[in-house]
Order: sequence, then structure tokens, then C-alpha cells
Amino acid sequence: MKSPSLTELIKKYNVPGPRYTSYPTAVQFDELDSVSVGSYLQQRNSSPREISLYIHLPFCASLCWYCGCNTIITRDKSRADDYLDYLEKEMTYYSKMMHPGHRVTQVHYGGGTPTFLTPNQLDRLAKMIHSLFNVDVKAEFGVEIDPRTFTTEHLEALVRSGMNRASIGFQDVNREVQEAIHRVQPYEMVEACMEDLRSAGVGSVNLDVIYGLPLQTRERFACTLSAVKALNPDRVAIYSYAHVPWIRPAQKLLEKHDLPSADDKMQLLTDAITFMQAAGMDHIGMDHFAKPNDELTIALRDHSLQRNFQGYSTKAGLDLYAFGVSSISSIGPYYIQNHKDSESYKRAINETGAAWAKGVKLSREDEFRRNIIMHLMCSRSLSFREIWDTWYINAAEHFKKELGALKPLENDKLIQINPDGIEILPKGRFFLRNVAMAFDQYLSEKSGKAVYSKTV
Repeated sequence: MKSPSLTELIKKYNVPGPRYTSYPTAVQFDELDSVSVGSYLQQRNSSPREISLYIHLPFCASLCWYCGCNTIITRDKSRADDYLDYLEKEMTYYSKMMHPGHRVTQVHYGGGTPTFLTPNQLDRLAKMIHSLFNVDVKAEFGVEIDPRTFTTEHLEALVRSGMNRASIGFQDVNREVQEAIHRVQPYEMVEACMEDLRSAGVGSVNLDVIYGLPLQTRERFACTLSAVKALNPDRVAIYSYAHVPWIRPAQKLLEKHDLPSADDKMQLLTDAITFMQAAGMDHIGMDHFAKPNDELTIALRDHSLQRNFQGYSTKAGLDLYAFGVSSISSIGPYYIQNHKDSESYKRAINETGAAWAKGVKLSREDEFRRNIIMHLMCSRSLSFREIWDTWYINAAEHFKKELGALKPLENDKLIQINPDGIEILPKGRFFLRNVAMAFDQYLSEKSGKAVYSKTV
């Protein structure tokens, strides 16, 4: 029997499903007992720990019509000063509970547009972080950059802060597509941005590309892929555009243009996969690619790769403390999400010092399944022996139903199931979300709350 092509497999398995930057996913978050959370955080930090910090900077000068992020659209830079006041209060709240021997080994600025902030505001933010936390001199420090608002002064401020990684929103190189999505940035602008970053010693630069945007064709997308190759990034993320105008009303503006059909979108993805592999990029998993010598690729090989709310990361096992509107912390068995609107966020900070809105405390079964899902997403395999040694659980018995649900993927040669465990085969790396979904005990619950993007 002839094996199905990649295009046929994408069509078969392209169903709604979580991205598993967390498990349980955010749709399971509910009210938290703030007293219990505060008590746990104090206990958690009674000994030295390595931790990760995420700072959400929601401001954008203009709205990209495809965007699904939590943003505040404004040109008033003074609003960032006010926001920094509240970030400082929130960081101070957490810093007081830290053990003196803690170390920050990872920092990430996300958005919105971190480079919306002025260089002076970025300097202020860095001073806050370095004065309140013990930031390791070798900490991984990543910043999301919009080349349209990036200046030499921004670069200097971020390098002073410790930035050694950057991620640039590239999306598409074609002027027609850029105008359709309300984000015009010439190739030369991105090229200059990358050259400046490299000249300043920034060791790793990522490009974000999106397929499925209005007016994208195979010919135009081929130009985008060629431009990516010419820019020579260390990492590339090729995301699927999720058209959800009932959640993000601005996306309705894209409907006046032609959006690629489902079949056309699948062809764009297969073109991208073929191109990235031919260009010598290693497939990390899902939609992420990296050079063979990149730390993501090395982390994949030595099993230190992990997933968090920023995607794939090299720092496994760190507690993540997230600051700002809508940000989500991951600390021990807790996920804790801040208020999503700025007024509620500020009011909570003024009242308590923290801005917890909702979250979840994982049960032992949740923690077990999180470990299974993250192992599959990051290591491409699962050892039943390791499960027994760590959890004292007979995986073959415990997951009898789940293994049965994975049979179609095994028949399509995406995975291999044997008495020792599960192995993700090369084509299966594009369907990691589908594999993980078999172990998600919440997907079968008819809660009616979840609206997920397609898995491929």
C-alpha cells in the first residue's frame, strides 16, 4: 500500500488543537485561592533557584491586522512610563519573596512591541530587573523586535540591558501582502536590522514567518522563503495564520482580500518545509527550524529542550515568573495568569502587589500528563521504562485508550509504538500536536470554551 504524501497527511490531521505551550492549556484556567498561591510561592523560594523572567510590553504604534496578541494601540510614549511604574511594583512584590541565592538565567521581552519603548524607558526597565533580581552574567536574554521602530539608540539600550538574542517579525517579504496585513517593512529594513544586531554581538537572531496571509501565492511565498535564506537567520519559526475574527475583530479587514484556500495553505506549508530542509535548517518540531549549531538544536540533542509560553526554549525546568498585562507564570504545579485589561491589572497591583486573575493548580495526574506531552513535543520519544522509574506508573496499562487513539498515526508511519515506548518518526515531527492531543484528558470534555487553531 502506497504511503500517503505529506500534503495528504496534512489534510488528514489538520484539525483544531492546542499548541501545548502549557498543559493544562489556558482554557482550563479558573479562579485561584490567592492565599494558597502566596503561601506556596513563599515556600517555593525558601531555597535558591534558577528562574526565568518574562516581561509583557503590550504597546504598538499601529495594529497589524492579522495579530492575535494582547496589545494596546497608541502613539503616546508616556503610557509606557505609567506601565513601567506598575511593572516595578509587581516585580518588587515577587523579588521580596526570592531567596537571596536565586539566579535569573533567562529573560524575555515580548509584546506588543518591546521597541515601542524609548531607549530611556528600556534603560529604566533593565535597571529595575537588575536591581530587583540576581541576573546571571551569562543569562539568555531575548527581545522581540519590530524593525519599523528599531533604531541605533534602541540597539545600544538593549545591548546594555544584556540582550543576546533577538526575534524579528518578518511575516512576508512581498509589498502586496504587507499592505494587505497593514505591516509594511521593506526587505532592506529587515536586512539593516539584522546587520546591526550581528555587529553589536547579538549571537542568535530568529525570523518569524506567517503562511496563510491574504494575497499569498506559491510564487510570492517562494520569494519570502528566498529572502529568509538570504538573511541567514539562526532560527526560523513558520507560523500558520489563524483567522479568528470572532475573537480578533480587526481580522475582518483581511477578508476584502483573497485568503489562501485550505489546499493552497497546505501547499505553502509543504513548500516551506521542503525549502527549510534544503537550506540546511534542522527541524526542531512543529513549525520551528534552527541551524545545526544553534543552541535549540543542541538542546534537542541533549534532551534539555522545553516548551513554554514563548515556544521552544533551551532552559528546561525553570520556574517562569511573568510580569505585565495578560502574562502567564509557570511555577511548580501552578499556572498563574494576570488580568488581561490594563485597568484591572493596575487595580490589582495597587491593592495587593500582584495581578493574579486566574490559573490552575495541577493535580498529580496533570503533572504526569504534562511531563508526557512535553517529552513528546521536545524529545520526539517516550520511554515507558523512564516513566516507571520516575512515576511508578505502568504506561502501557495507564494509557491503553490513548495508545489505541494513536494507531492511525502509527499506520501512517508518523510514529512507532513498541513495548518500550513511542518514537516520533521524521514525518511525525510536523504532527506533534496531534500526538500530544491523545494524552490530553481535557479535550474530550464538552466544555464549549476552547477555540483552537488548526494543528498544522
